[in-house]
Amino acid sequence: MAKNVLPHSLFTDFDISLFQSGKHYKLYEKFGSHEITLDGQKGVYFSVWAPGARQVLVTGNFNYWDKFSHPLYVRWDGSGIWEGFIPHLQNGETYKYCIIAENGEVLEKGDPLAFQWEIPPQTASKVASTWYEWQDATWLEKRKTHNRLDQPWSVYEMHLGSWMRNPDEPERLLNYREIADRLVPYIKETGFTHVEFLPVMEHPYYPSWGYQITGYFAASSRYGSPQDLMYLIERLHQNDIGVILDWVPSHFPGDAHGLHKFDGSYLYEHEDPRKGFHPDWQSYIFNYGRNEVRSFLISNAFFWLDRFRVDGLRVDAVASMLYLDYSRNHDEWIPNEFGSNENLEAVHFLKELNEAVYSHFPYSQTIAEESTSWPGVSRPTFSNGLGFGMKWMMGWMHDTLNYFKEDPINRKYHHHVMTFATVYAYHENFMLPLSHDEVVHGKQSLIYKMPGDEWQKFANLRALYLYMFTFSGTKLLFMGDEFGQTSEWNVNKSLDWHLKEYPPHAGMSRFISALNAVYRSTPSLYQKAFHSNGFQWIENNDNINSVFVYWRKAFEASEDTLVVLNLTPVTRSNFRIGVPHSGEWEVLLNSDDMQFFGSGVQISDTLHTENIYWMQQNQSIAITLPPLSGLILKRKKTSARPIEIAERTPLTN
Repeated sequence: MAKNVLPHSLFTDFDISLFQSGKHYKLYEKFGSHEITLDGQKGVYFSVWAPGARQVLVTGNFNYWDKFSHPLYVRWDGSGIWEGFIPHLQNGETYKYCIIAENGEVLEKGDPLAFQWEIPPQTASKVASTWYEWQDATWLEKRKTHNRLDQPWSVYEMHLGSWMRNPDEPERLLNYREIADRLVPYIKETGFTHVEFLPVMEHPYYPSWGYQITGYFAASSRYGSPQDLMYLIERLHQNDIGVILDWVPSHFPGDAHGLHKFDGSYLYEHEDPRKGFHPDWQSYIFNYGRNEVRSFLISNAFFWLDRFRVDGLRVDAVASMLYLDYSRNHDEWIPNEFGSNENLEAVHFLKELNEAVYSHFPYSQTIAEESTSWPGVSRPTFSNGLGFGMKWMMGWMHDTLNYFKEDPINRKYHHHVMTFATVYAYHENFMLPLSHDEVVHGKQSLIYKMPGDEWQKFANLRALYLYMFTFSGTKLLFMGDEFGQTSEWNVNKSLDWHLKEYPPHAGMSRFISALNAVYRSTPSLYQKAFHSNGFQWIENNDNINSVFVYWRKAFEASEDTLVVLNLTPVTRSNFRIGVPHSGEWEVLLNSDDMQFFGSGVQISDTLHTENIYWMQQNQSIAITLPPLSGLILKRKKTSARPIEIAERTPLTN
């Protein structure tokens, strides 16, 4: 029967050497299924890594799913690669690998490097191409600047299948192209700089949100073809919107057609469950000590950056990778060679990953979801860091939400929960996340975490957002939070877009657009996002009034801004605030403005400094602070004058 499959290889000896040493970062060019022409005959070349197999065959529609008619050839070099050319096949063909394990077990597996899979619950792979005639060359030039760490990063995190659906067909998922037509104008309207998609890779179980992946190299067929996803990314790029993908190198599910025991052996995962099984997610952990597995994972990161031209990867569950005892009891893990709990193989992998990504894709970013105090997550590997560009600031998120959940009358007792973040805010390049994890599993929506009546809930949340966008670090907000979604996120239904017809939600939506516009146009809010010299407390001890005042600094002093938060429902008239410069100050943004469903308390658009020492500043202004509000102030350039230094008796506040 071997005549059904012709011997052929895309691998060179150098490819094999790189693969076996863990240094081949473009395996997607060699492994998988590829439509080619061999000796004038069109067909498909197949190759798969299965060193523990006794035999590997291709089965599919083309041979009526006969498991034994199309055997592949094993390479002579001991690499464990099986390959061969089957004439007359083409893109669109559905197939699986029939793997005969050493113990005689017959396994039916999808292709780990397939570019497309059937729509779940079907589980076969499909021969597909990633060719696309891209029209985003202008973006590729712009992103050299756009994706730098001294530029604004306002990320809209979203799940493709539950962001929006057609009201006439609520059970049907929109495809990538339909999403593009709706998403691009919406992101332009709301002003976010980047979109982050929860995993788009093929996954069998939809309620996993995409975090249980079987097809690492395939865009989910639930929403269309690889080219359809490329169209969505291209449309975003053409409108100056960056694209980040959630990426999951930490674990994979145990589905029979997936990576688990792929060739009958523990090929991709550790055999010992103390290292290879994840108790939280009932899934399997990659063996980062195996060279071929590292090549597989880094190649996968390259694949999305290369073929889909995405601008960054948010790496999921990094903490679970770093610690051997993560979510385990004392007798459920194995210490490393030094007797401690660090996963040295995972550390090596993450460093190698980041070095490779930034070397080959210098204008991209990697972002770690890492929730512990592991040092140097976003520091260069040459200084013993892990090499990520940014890290999620989970401590800030928990502290901030805990503070805002408090009734304002009690906030004076929790005042320094808000100021504590500046103790460690500059140890890493932090991104401030209000992510999907905060609005599921009984945690309530963000708006319902806020205390008070309807008006106070919305006022609190607007003040929280203004604090978030003016604090050090980059920003991430989950879909629906931008208009005050009232229900928890439900992966099986659309966001409640009808809420935007009501004044509180419409006001919140307008506020987010205004906040993003100010953030993007105000250099002090992003240029020194990760540096302590970009932030200074003016007042951080006024717990009685629950007032916070801080100064954000740009590269140019003329661009500096002042932020004032009044986090009680009390209007504070003629409230004196120390300011770092004399002159006229203007209000760039007031979260209490009536257009945002605010109270409309009147404050002056222009404020003049007085030669009164206050809050350790030589100059000060008297201002009305609206209830539950945040203000962004900036000195008018045209009216600035030198600070007058005169002898005076300092006043106390």
